[in-house]
Amino acid sequence: MDLTVEKRDLKGKAASLRRRGMLPAIVYGRSQEATPIAVELKSFEKLFHEAGESTVLTLKGVGDAKEVLIQEVALHPVSGVPQHVDFYAIEKGQTVTVEVPFEFEGISEAVKAGVGILVKVMRELEIECEPKDLPPHIVVDISSLNKIDDKITIADLKLPASAKVSLDLDEVVAMIAEAKEEVEEVAPIDITQIETSVERGKKEEEPEAAE
Repeated sequence: MDLTVEKRDLKGKAASLRRRGMLPAIVYGRSQEATPIAVELKSFEKLFHEAGESTVLTLKGVGDAKEVLIQEVALHPVSGVPQHVDFYAIEKGQTVTVEVPFEFEGISEAVKAGVGILVKVMRELEIECEPKDLPPHIVVDISSLNKIDDKITIADLKLPASAKVSLDLDEVVAMIAEAKEEVEEVAPIDITQIETSVERGKKEEEPEAAE
């Protein structure tokens, strides 16, 4: 995915950039000097929605094209609109370590029949691999989960050929647990309060003594 950027002057105010619909950013890396840049906000938002932080992008417009990862996105605390972006330039031959999200697909017969529930033990997996092999997500096919205690481990996943994981391959990604009916808890009745209330009612009903 390509993203066109332009070099920006640090003397200029970020607010003026944003008023023009531009997003302040910076690109840096092991062999890349930190360079302040700007990117069109709408273009970045569209690409970020599609690619996320685990997809290699190509920055164009400042020197040679650079392969980068989105390192960090600062969001406005109220609107959630991106305010600043850090891009990490990948050196040729360098591997990258990224947390890649899972995408759960398929239908579990155990869940469909109502005998079990799907428990997603993990939501993402940190992998180290070559940039060209980095996937936007890792597919987890739950159609193999047909009975209680069936599980999918890291070893069952289809990972890029160059991918390395630090976790044990037997670590569980998802499993089927028994579906249990929720029992509504009823607060215990305080008998002493009832007795006190009854006694008070009797006293109120007693006729006043004749003078």
